[in-house]
Amino acid sequence: MIFITVKFKVRPEYRDGWLSRVEEFTRATRAEAGNLWFEWSRAVDDPGEFVLVEAFRDARAGEEHVTSEHFRRGLETMREALSETPRIINTEVPGTDWSRMGELSIPATP
Repeated sequence: MIFITVKFKVRPEYRDGWLSRVEEFTRATRAEAGNLWFEWSRAVDDPGEFVLVEAFRDARAGEEHVTSEHFRRGLETMREALSETPRIINTEVPGTDWSRMGELSIPATP
């Protein structure tokens, strides 16, 4: 799978409306056949930083995503609200789902 994490620094006047601003882009991306997940969160210690964790089935699905019309529109929608260029990690990893964290394994209840 293609695993991507992006950190977005959002200008103060756009922070409260960020998730609404990216709602259409989020919905369209989640509807892509090759999208495994597309999840937003907000940094605990920086209210101006939003973090996107996303994954795509394979390189082809990732390419279809970045060449889509909703991707282009989404970038344009985000651009004016950003205070700096987003930071990204984009890597290919085996599998198509999250693994369990063995160090915090919770036993099944009977």
